[in-house]
Amino acid sequence: MSGTPPPRLHLLGDAALLCELPAPATLAQQQRIWALAEQARQWPGVGETLPGMNNLTLTFDPTAIDLDTLTAHVLQAWPTLASGAIEGRRIEIPVAYGGEHGPDLADVAAHTGLTPAEVVRRHSGGEYIVYLLGFLPGFAFMGGLPPELATPRRAEPRTAVPARSIGIGGEQTGIYPLASPGGWQLIGRTSLALFDPTAASPTLLRPGDRVRFVAESVQT
Repeated sequence: MSGTPPPRLHLLGDAALLCELPAPATLAQQQRIWALAEQARQWPGVGETLPGMNNLTLTFDPTAIDLDTLTAHVLQAWPTLASGAIEGRRIEIPVAYGGEHGPDLADVAAHTGLTPAEVVRRHSGGEYIVYLLGFLPGFAFMGGLPPELATPRRAEPRTAVPARSIGIGGEQTGIYPLASPGGWQLIGRTSLALFDPTAASPTLLRPGDRVRFVAESVQT
């Protein structure tokens, strides 16, 4: 049984329901969000299920399910959700750390008081959990960064971050799936494609996946 209060429910326009949990975001709460999304996909009239950080948006067809019925489904399902119900895949991400691939590795080391080699060791030594996808198609916001590696975003964001760059932004780490502007501290790059719109499953990572970074090369 769920020990947390039910989510706050807010109508977004005429065809979307926001289910929102109070802060702070925790793994247990995210797991319940994923479990609720899994159940909601089976409900007639529900379209997309969009997990966010501590929230879930359900799009629905008002001609197929009314708001009161959808609200009742959410509130009835919530107490039955187990925080460990969704077991994500384990995915290894090869990384070339430092050098041209990780131009901010030295800055992260200076901020944390660690050597660049130790930053790499600790970053690649952890296990990360994908909380949600957002910002760009396939961009995964991941929890699990060792707290000693937390580093503020760059004071001046880059106008173009290369695709597949791995960065640290505050207390999170993430991978840019596409070339885009961005302000995270870049510490490496992977050879894996994070987003392929032609694939049956366009995004490499999904909410709930457990990720490990594997250091293939290091330039300090």
